[in-house]
Amino acid sequence: MKVPVIPHQRLPELLRAMPKAELHIHIEGSLEPELIFALAERNHLTLPYASVEALRDAYAFTDLQSFLDIYYAGASVLLHEQDFYDMARAYLVRAAADNVVHAEIFFDPQTHTARGVPIEVVVNGLYRACADARTELGISASLILCFLRHLSEDDAFATLEQALPLQDKFIGVGLDSSEVGHPPEKFARVFARCRDLGLHLVAHAGEEGPPAYIWSALDVLKVERIDHGVQAVHDAQLMQRLAAERVALTVCPLSNQKLCVFPDLADHNLLQLLEAGLAVTVNSDDPAYFGGYLNDNFTQLFAAVPALNAKHAYQLAFNSLEASFVPQADKNAWQHQLKACFERFADHQG
Repeated sequence: MKVPVIPHQRLPELLRAMPKAELHIHIEGSLEPELIFALAERNHLTLPYASVEALRDAYAFTDLQSFLDIYYAGASVLLHEQDFYDMARAYLVRAAADNVVHAEIFFDPQTHTARGVPIEVVVNGLYRACADARTELGISASLILCFLRHLSEDDAFATLEQALPLQDKFIGVGLDSSEVGHPPEKFARVFARCRDLGLHLVAHAGEEGPPAYIWSALDVLKVERIDHGVQAVHDAQLMQRLAAERVALTVCPLSNQKLCVFPDLADHNLLQLLEAGLAVTVNSDDPAYFGGYLNDNFTQLFAAVPALNAKHAYQLAFNSLEASFVPQADKNAWQHQLKACFERFADHQG
């Protein structure tokens, strides 16, 4: 599509209105402090924070690990199926308001099974929220089970075996948690097993880790998408490959800023990746902790990088729909809606 010229001052409105998919959202990272306190009260738990404000004030991170420490503490309030339902429902309400037409939601079963919460409780609560959101909110949502990379591959295998009776309720597997020191090839065998099971494969690579981790995710794990991937710019051959093969990168701008991958949003390399022909998408990662849901990521990034324009906005939204794990007919319908949205903005420039 030839993207119409749309005045810069209308970009924030356009970014909020355009239909888009979110492909990198950790559902435990959408737990707002208010809901953490509500669930703690419901489950008769005492939190090590005096108030919602005190907990929110603790959301000051210097790197990925300092974030993960408080992230796992927040997840401790999730005990029952209804807790997981309420968490996913709260995210999906916000996503629908952001004109997200489809979300592929990461969840970390090991975070919960390690606390004695059965995996069925986790999956059934999340799945029920996704099913209800489709009928009640008009948003499509699927689940991707993530293995924690700081744990062993044997632990990942055990988690997969626990999850197999529930395989109809998730569409793929991913790899998340502490990246540095835990290369993708550590999980080669379990990903091979998941591939044999017909599951979609994604992995975090090249957020804080080197370009070599992206190569390994592609060649050893044989993933279909790279989560983050911003360190690819340090390897010209890798950049060429990602562009040629249209491997989607699920980039998370506010997360990158909060975790000091880029000190300032203005320094973010998303435009560089996009102009190199890579299939970049914008996502919120852990929105409760990083200061913004999907539209916040779009509007703040575009405000910080003035060179980003309507053409880039269209490409980012198009990429997200194209890279989603849904039937082509759904992609076509959403891409038609995207085109119509841009034409509507072009027609009403007065």
